[in-house]
Amino acid sequence: MSTPHIRTSRRTLLTFLGAAVVTAPLLTTQLAGAAPGAAAASGLDDPAKKEIAMKLVSSAENSSLDWKAQYGYIEDIGDGRGYTAGIIGFCSGTGDMLDLVELYTDREPGNVLATYLPALREADGSDSHDGLDPGFEGDWAEAAEDAAFQQAQNDERDRVYFDPAVRQGKDDGVGTLGQFTYYDAIVMHGNGSDGTGFGGIRKRALGQAKPPAQGGDEVTWLNAFLDARVWAMKQEEAHSDTSRVDTAQRVFLDQGNLNLDPPLDWKVYGDSYHIG
Repeated sequence: MSTPHIRTSRRTLLTFLGAAVVTAPLLTTQLAGAAPGAAAASGLDDPAKKEIAMKLVSSAENSSLDWKAQYGYIEDIGDGRGYTAGIIGFCSGTGDMLDLVELYTDREPGNVLATYLPALREADGSDSHDGLDPGFEGDWAEAAEDAAFQQAQNDERDRVYFDPAVRQGKDDGVGTLGQFTYYDAIVMHGNGSDGTGFGGIRKRALGQAKPPAQGGDEVTWLNAFLDARVWAMKQEEAHSDTSRVDTAQRVFLDQGNLNLDPPLDWKVYGDSYHIG
């Protein structure tokens, strides 16, 4: 049995890095799909491709393709960001867990996590468990059984991570695979402009190539972006294993599978995965 990958926060670390989060209007989504009446999807936001994206990220984050099993995940992995939890690794120390619980409470006042809001506000920017222990983990697991909390996790994932990645990918003229490489980078590094945030990674890649929207070749651009991503990963010990790029995303790129069409076969941390 393989050891699951250690999860870390991917929200822009306001306290630690001082970088700005790129936000978008809150979108209420169907689990992995687009909202009813939304504009026609033409890339990673196509519901089938979005489901693939969720599975690819889950293979790296949870050593499983079953991303929907992660709503109740919670632990402190000792990375200085407090509790890490849920489908995208919301952290008590970086503010995105606070945003999530505030959204949930706006929709479901009196929910089991609402009483932790003062403690989460105090914990933002630290690894403190003050006011959270001993009941927070159990109450998170209980809340994860609530469809409203699951939907809140989906919506915050999309607002903070997925939608900005797809939007930037389309602006850069990259297809489904390119949009996924952006999404996976924002998930891990946050959407900030610091050197190892998504903005910094993209800036580093721009020093080597141009995206299609600027007249560049898509494959050349994505290779430059992944090179910059690998550099950023190696700046932090928790991310120094770059197999989620080397034996996953780079494999699809080398195959010329820019549309991320199945069947897909890849490895992360030595484990093999398949989507038929």
